[in-house]
Amino acid sequence: MAVSLLIELLTEELPPKSLRQLGAAFADNLVAEIVNHRLGDRDGSNRTFATPRRIAVLIEDVRERAPDSENVVEGPSASANSKAIEGFARKHNLAPDALERRQTPKGEIIVARVKTTGVKLDAVLANIVEKVLKKLPITRIMRWGTGDAQFVRPVHGLVMLHGSRVVPGKVLGLESGRHTRGHRFMGAAEITLGSADEYEKKLRDEGKVLADFDKRKSEIDAQLQAAAKQQNAGLGDHQILLDEVAALVEHPSVYLGEFNPAFLEVPQECLILSMKQHQKYFPLTGADGGLLPKFLVVSNLKADDPANIIHGNERVLRARLSDARFFYDQDRKTRLEARVPKLAHVVYHNKLGSQLERVERVQRLAENIARHTGADARLAERAAWLSKADLSTGMVGEFPELQGIMGRYYALHDGESDAVADALEAHYRPRYAGDRVPDGPVACAVALADKLESLAGMFGIGQQPSGDKDPFALRRHALGVIRILVEMSLAISIYDLVDAAFDAFPRGMLGDAHTDLRTFIHERLRGYLRDGGYTANEVEAVLCLGLPRQLDQLPRKLAAVRIFAGLPEAESLAAANKRVANILKQAEAKGESFVQAEADKLRDPAERELYHAIEAAAKRAMPLFEQGDYTGYLKTFAILKSPVDAFFESVMVMVDDAELRKNRLALLADLRLAMNRVADISKLAA
Repeated sequence: MAVSLLIELLTEELPPKSLRQLGAAFADNLVAEIVNHRLGDRDGSNRTFATPRRIAVLIEDVRERAPDSENVVEGPSASANSKAIEGFARKHNLAPDALERRQTPKGEIIVARVKTTGVKLDAVLANIVEKVLKKLPITRIMRWGTGDAQFVRPVHGLVMLHGSRVVPGKVLGLESGRHTRGHRFMGAAEITLGSADEYEKKLRDEGKVLADFDKRKSEIDAQLQAAAKQQNAGLGDHQILLDEVAALVEHPSVYLGEFNPAFLEVPQECLILSMKQHQKYFPLTGADGGLLPKFLVVSNLKADDPANIIHGNERVLRARLSDARFFYDQDRKTRLEARVPKLAHVVYHNKLGSQLERVERVQRLAENIARHTGADARLAERAAWLSKADLSTGMVGEFPELQGIMGRYYALHDGESDAVADALEAHYRPRYAGDRVPDGPVACAVALADKLESLAGMFGIGQQPSGDKDPFALRRHALGVIRILVEMSLAISIYDLVDAAFDAFPRGMLGDAHTDLRTFIHERLRGYLRDGGYTANEVEAVLCLGLPRQLDQLPRKLAAVRIFAGLPEAESLAAANKRVANILKQAEAKGESFVQAEADKLRDPAERELYHAIEAAAKRAMPLFEQGDYTGYLKTFAILKSPVDAFFESVMVMVDDAELRKNRLALLADLRLAMNRVADISKLAA
């Protein structure tokens, strides 16, 4: 009979940041195994449950015994000797006369109809659960007690219920049963489950546990939103913390706490990070986005009088904020420029020297970039020199996430210019997908220098990313370089930038990895443009010509390609370009050589017409190309449709006459060169 199957592991508090992933993996793998054993159907329903003290899955319509099956197994050829056929029959526990013959494209063969008895749930469930537990995404395991059981946290209970029946079995040294536990303080110490289907309701009613992760998260969010609304406040970006807090409580209750407004003298980034990271509190902000001296705490206890809970959390937060204020006050006693020499004692990389040596390289590179982008080179040098000074501050030591942010605050306190201070914060950007790029010329110069120095250094010592491993975040650095150049429209050659980055290092420190780095940036560029909404054909049309020298031109080139692709003549010209490319490729493979076509060697009217059409179009198009009017450039060549079509209808390119063949190949090469300065139009052909 097909009824619901419940499997629950009752544990000590699970790692909150991985709870949701653990629960989902546990459920997905269990369902897959149940289906593979034909105890359930692929389209069956299931529910996942995950709380700090348990992971569970409820799978509907699970059979007590899988249906029998019959498989046809192919054997030897029908013409094989009798011993081979008898051996095949014996292997499948069949008499030779029970075998059958079947015609196949390779001739007649012997086949066996093998019947398999369906497995019983009771016989395999414990082994399935053990197998699934070994496949969970767990980096560290624990042992407990005197047994050999291992899991991410000690396991104290196992429920395996099929309908109302306990499925016997042992997992991690525990016998299965029908008893679970409620909330550690508010619920029943032991809950007896009459059936699998009553699991969620009994946990809620008797155990005071919201077992469904998503429901619990929604309940917390609703309480947070209601509490914030009562204070006319906002929660800011709270989703990441919400996920983590949902993994910390089984019965959420939200309470409002306050702190001394005097702490608001400390930069709010410090206070917010202290509340979120250390205490898992939700800061409240006013209508202007500024931090309010209030916070929300999600407690695992519901109290009629929560005063003690609130005061206790306020007292803990007061100590944390006092630490932040102490660091802030102490850090400002030492100017940033006085901290820079200390970086000589901080190792950046054992092959690349100290942080001070790195700062000196970034400074030289930033000054070089500033001169080529119109930024103030003096300010860029100053910002680069101070860019890593805040790494030696107490605040950044406590909160590494604030590097750059605190540098800006301390620079302003020291009297540095706004451009320098802003560059200290912005040179780390973009830090993640969707983050803003630096928005000032000085900040852009320092940000580019910082990222290019990292890329050149790591590539130069052979530390390129491999597979999914990228310990130095080089993919992010490369994407950051691309985004800054494109989105800030910086007219500087990426080739020159790569060369300058390698030149910033002492001679002999790095290997020659210029080409590898350019290729790496080229590949990141493909992904960036695809994510920007361009099609694969559009991107390939532009990038197959190689890494563009100036990335700031790419949006206009891609826009031009898209507009050209919409012209009535585009499909025919793209197909013709593809044909031309194939002809030239085959000719080169045969050793043919050809240069610019000569007008006096053209014989057929169609080839003469095409020659003059290319000449006329190119004459009008080149000024447009030089002006950066790529759309106008490509549109100019739309007039070539008719002469190109006429050429291929009446002209044979690969004729026996060597001189004529060479000139016609040269004509096609001229056509391809003229049309494909912006993009390879042949890539638009379907």
